[in-house]
Amino acid sequence: MPSPSEELRKLQADGLLRALQPLDSPAGPQVTRAGRSLWNFASNDYLGLARHPEIEAALIEGVRRFGAGATASRLVCGTQPPHVLLETALAQAKQSEAALVFSSGFATALGTIPAIVGKTDFILLDKLSHASLVDAARLSGATLRVFPHNDLHSLGRWLARIRAKAPAARILVATESVFSMDGDLCPLRDLVELTETYGALLLLDEAHAFGVLGESGMGLAEQESLQHRIPFQMGTLSKAAGLSGGYLAASREWIDLLTNRARSFIYSTAPPPALAHAALASLSLIRSPEGRALRTRLQHKLRLISHSPTPILPKILGSNEITLAASATLANAGFLVPAIRFPTVPRGTARLRISLSASHPPEAVTALAAALERIAPAPSVV
Repeated sequence: MPSPSEELRKLQADGLLRALQPLDSPAGPQVTRAGRSLWNFASNDYLGLARHPEIEAALIEGVRRFGAGATASRLVCGTQPPHVLLETALAQAKQSEAALVFSSGFATALGTIPAIVGKTDFILLDKLSHASLVDAARLSGATLRVFPHNDLHSLGRWLARIRAKAPAARILVATESVFSMDGDLCPLRDLVELTETYGALLLLDEAHAFGVLGESGMGLAEQESLQHRIPFQMGTLSKAAGLSGGYLAASREWIDLLTNRARSFIYSTAPPPALAHAALASLSLIRSPEGRALRTRLQHKLRLISHSPTPILPKILGSNEITLAASATLANAGFLVPAIRFPTVPRGTARLRISLSASHPPEAVTALAAALERIAPAPSVV
């Protein structure tokens, strides 16, 4: 068995070694790292709410009213009024009967999927699904099958095969609405109809669509008027909402069952009530006229650099070394753009991942577009 030092050397040789690189400043559209001022095109703060004065004030007010921590798990004595209010508001916003809040998006997937399916069940997963969905699917013990990205013909074949073999089995199809490393959308309407045809359950991860898509910012399901037809709507409060945490919106029965079965919910200390209080303010802002104005502003910034419907813009360069060098070149030009490599993306598809925010000034976006043109041919999305 190789030693840790040998494994680290192998990662270094393969161009896959990572290290923490702390910022010297608070998060925002412009940050400081190692004494250098950089336009931040690395964060998922799509609406700029992480530094919004109303959200900051709500968090401070929450600490004053409810304290710094929850002190216990939700089922012991950790549930406080902000948790209940947030879950009620999320359920209403997602047009579901109920919702459950978790400490993170990863914890949401890890608790939810093994509570839905088990050893006698099946789970079908889009090949480009987030690591949290993959790990949760493996943990569940269900028979796992992966279908090519957004390939509904392949998914339909799997569904037909499983239904013929196990007519009474529970089948869960899990995918993302906006894929985190490519920025593309799933074919949601066709996906909903296909799962309904075969009596399968659909879990839609709206992590990168929440706050960004839909009339009130509730994601692709809202944009397509399909919220009422999706059994499990999952999301996070750590991206466009500007905070942290995750949620699942579903029927009352499923939420009650998850409350009793989702281990990452049952055995974790509740999220701080102050955080839930701030998340409620963020949700309200996202759904307000100001939230719509921020989405319009974000779309305007997108049009300066891309034809993408989402603020995630990949520039696929292939080689780890070339991608790392391109990221360093951009940093020297004043832009923070991360190099994304395996295992986050498939081997041979290393890329720059550019993420836009409503808080970016137009001149920073156009300057980045020019800098990208200088380092490599533009990808199809830019």
